[in-house]
Amino acid sequence: MSTAPATLEKVSVIVSKGSLDGIYPPLILANGARAEGIEADLFFTFFGLDAITRRRQEQIRLATVGNPGLHLPTALGGLPGMSAAMTRYMEWKMEQFDFPSIPEFVEMIADTGAGIYACKASTDLFGLGKDDLIDCVADIITVGEFYARAVGSQIIYT
Repeated sequence: MSTAPATLEKVSVIVSKGSLDGIYPPLILANGARAEGIEADLFFTFFGLDAITRRRQEQIRLATVGNPGLHLPTALGGLPGMSAAMTRYMEWKMEQFDFPSIPEFVEMIADTGAGIYACKASTDLFGLGKDDLIDCVADIITVGEFYARAVGSQIIYT
């Protein structure tokens, strides 16, 4: 007796990092899921909240200190202006491949019907309320509410 392979129907993606290289991967995963017809929710917690916070979303930088993927010595990554320069370079490279900016990407994903949620504990910790967040954030929810929404989904943490 053969059984058909299971198909993925839903993903719940946790965004916890606030750097350019920490935010793009979960956005790419959620966008890819929606493009394949897979239901997706994004749960922004800790520094990942920067991607959906009005005053921070345009200021996200590439992490250069201790980032092994850059192949830079830590001392070089910590030089003044290195993070800004590497961020500008990466943004230029992404433009070559027509990658949207983080604000555009989050809005684009929300427009596909993906749920955009902020973590209650993290918003409380950082003193943020719904008015501090971008308009496409559906709600500020607890971890328990996140798990309830995630029932039946693959949880992805990048």
